[in-house]
Amino acid sequence: MSFSNLGLSDEIIRAVTELGYTKPTPIQMQAIPAVLSGSDLLAGAQTGTGKTAGFTLPLLHRLSSDKNFKDTSNGYSPIRALILTPTRELAAQVEESAREYGKYLNLNTMAMFGGVSINPQKRLLKGRVDILVATPGRLLDHVQQGTLNLSHIEVLVLDEADRMLDMGFIRDIRRILSLLPKQRQNLLFFATFSDKIKALAAGLLNHPKMIEVARRNVTAETVAQKVYKVDRDRKRQLLAHLIREDNWYQVLVFTRTKYGADRLVKQLGDERIQALAIHGNKSQTARTHALAKFKNGSLQVLVATDIAARGLDISELPHVVNFDLPNVPEDYVHRIGRTGRAGASGEAISLVSADEYPLLRDIEKLIEQRLPFEVIAAIGANAHSKPEAIPDASKHRPRPQGDKRPARSTAKASPQTSGKQSAARTIIGDKNSSGSSSGLRRRVKRDR
Repeated sequence: MSFSNLGLSDEIIRAVTELGYTKPTPIQMQAIPAVLSGSDLLAGAQTGTGKTAGFTLPLLHRLSSDKNFKDTSNGYSPIRALILTPTRELAAQVEESAREYGKYLNLNTMAMFGGVSINPQKRLLKGRVDILVATPGRLLDHVQQGTLNLSHIEVLVLDEADRMLDMGFIRDIRRILSLLPKQRQNLLFFATFSDKIKALAAGLLNHPKMIEVARRNVTAETVAQKVYKVDRDRKRQLLAHLIREDNWYQVLVFTRTKYGADRLVKQLGDERIQALAIHGNKSQTARTHALAKFKNGSLQVLVATDIAARGLDISELPHVVNFDLPNVPEDYVHRIGRTGRAGASGEAISLVSADEYPLLRDIEKLIEQRLPFEVIAAIGANAHSKPEAIPDASKHRPRPQGDKRPARSTAKASPQTSGKQSAARTIIGDKNSSGSSSGLRRRVKRDR
């Protein structure tokens, strides 16, 4: 099937053809007709499967082909479609896609997010804006200052809705919903399904069509997943070794905190490995600069908090590394979804210390898959330590104080590798004591 079979206009077909699109992805084949029909939609698919085009293409078609639309806004052109995203990077990416897809249409798009001056955005809002792509916080800033009118919205899109809920945007979303006309089309897109998504959909959507092109909360088959067991204080050493030994040229590394990201960048710099960080404390200019360098290949390592787990779209990104495992298991799916996109192969590596074993088991429970652990030539004092299997969560219990019995260990890793083979080298020993999952989650404040 081609895009021309989906009922899109010739102008849109011309634009996507010039971008190299030949045939729609499964989510696009199902979502485009549903959006064109005017129905509310609840749609889920893995990251990297083309969800953005799945809603922007039919949205552009609908707005451009509405011959009955009349400007009743007393002198300014009303905003007709609102797309909400959780992060600045994703807002910029979605707006750029909408602009490229609609370049032969008489429609104007705009991205609105924080971290930059609000004044240029105010000036743009005085002109014609048909499609607004925004983060919730900055959008409400404009509402409070009286520079934004949402009373003519025809279509509302919540992109990466699960991530917005994870980041605590539910109150902002409810405030925004109260500003919109009741008669509108609602499109809710997600990558991981949860009870929060169910509750949001129940209160937002009206007899929606439901689309899921893959089993819920699964990782792409194109991503080879590996786990390295390592002392927490040797993670940086192992990461530098992997980058050098395997000649990695484009690596996206996730840390749990902003401080951890900045610290890792400095440590990699000391190893003469070029790296930059992006997180919530960085200015938008700095974040844009780092992303641009990473995308064009002039930056070897980009270190990010989960702010970049959505919205970072790089074709054929080869490597994603979890320097720290995320507290929320769904974030693991989002992180590694940055690689293995659009059918390309990729590699996702997690550096796991003993205190993170419960988090690893939470991830495996979510994705219904046991992750193989690989071993690597030892570095430092534990060069001759015996490889140990990461223990099962049911057996991973804190010992009573004073219990000096030797730890049980096994040398055989789980054979369930989903068709991906793990290489056998020598593991970096883990001499640190274990920690509890609940304790880790209490101590760490998620970066937003």
